[in-house]
Amino acid sequence: MPLRIDVTCAPALTVGEIMADVMNVGVNLEAFSQAINAIQALRSSVTRVFDSLKDGMKNKETLEGREKAFIAEFQDNLQSVNRDLTELERLSNLVGRPSESHPLHNSGLLSLDPVQDKTPLYSQLLQAYKWSNKLQYHAGLASSLLNQQSLKRSANQIGASAKRRPKVQPSTLVLPIQYVDDVISRIGRMFPDMSIELFRPNGTSAVLLVTLGKVLKAIVVMRSLFIDRTIVRGYHENVHSEDGKLDIWSKSNYQVFQKVTDHATTALLHYQLPQMPDVVVRSFMTWLRSYIKLFQTPCQRCGKFLQDGLPPTWRDFRTLEAFHDTCRQ
Repeated sequence: MPLRIDVTCAPALTVGEIMADVMNVGVNLEAFSQAINAIQALRSSVTRVFDSLKDGMKNKETLEGREKAFIAEFQDNLQSVNRDLTELERLSNLVGRPSESHPLHNSGLLSLDPVQDKTPLYSQLLQAYKWSNKLQYHAGLASSLLNQQSLKRSANQIGASAKRRPKVQPSTLVLPIQYVDDVISRIGRMFPDMSIELFRPNGTSAVLLVTLGKVLKAIVVMRSLFIDRTIVRGYHENVHSEDGKLDIWSKSNYQVFQKVTDHATTALLHYQLPQMPDVVVRSFMTWLRSYIKLFQTPCQRCGKFLQDGLPPTWRDFRTLEAFHDTCRQ
């Protein structure tokens, strides 16, 4: 009767790893310890089988003698494997079954559903739990930023005590025009391949026309040193309206620059530091300058220049590496 060897029955686990997974309730620890020794013996016997197959027939005087010695040794090794496997099966029946425990309590039973393709409740529950943690983390960051603002109002300020308290004027929302102009001028000198023109169509508010090489033009609408919105258009697109003023509302006619505009809006939300607005503007301009090779840089993940007809329009906020909109996920 031929003997079937299943090498996978002897997993390469250490004793500590196995003992860490065993529950004390309902388990025969003595039989479990013997089963570990049986697993090690089975692995050794299986190794001897393959070693004999690797060595082949040893040197004998005749071919018949070599064949007989090889067959005898191979049969002895197979019988040893059979004995160790039988012993392991006997001990496995004596070990017992550990008590089942689910870290997610009753929701852990959802993972036992045999038709997960039709009812993937367990995977959806884990996904919702992950997003809940992420939402809590971002809510904490938003709360810390809002608490730093000096424009808070509360019901505690109503009354005589509130009337006596002097009004706190925000120090970072209104900055001198000369200071804003100096910051924009220094940023323009930092990037020779980026031309920055400053306009003040409505008094103190500034509008920047940023020309990046011969790739794109960006209109940056600012309130003091705080960036409100950004519109990105192609280098050859018209940025002025019919009356000669900067057109700060119309979108680009090209999908690639519409994507860049969306990413620029995301960058405005990322670069937020109310105490140091000049650092925010410099960081945003550094990020915008990374589009100088918009059509020459391949995606850092897939290595392709085009995907769905578009170049990699996303730039990482920290490393400034280029990615396609789908490859950055």
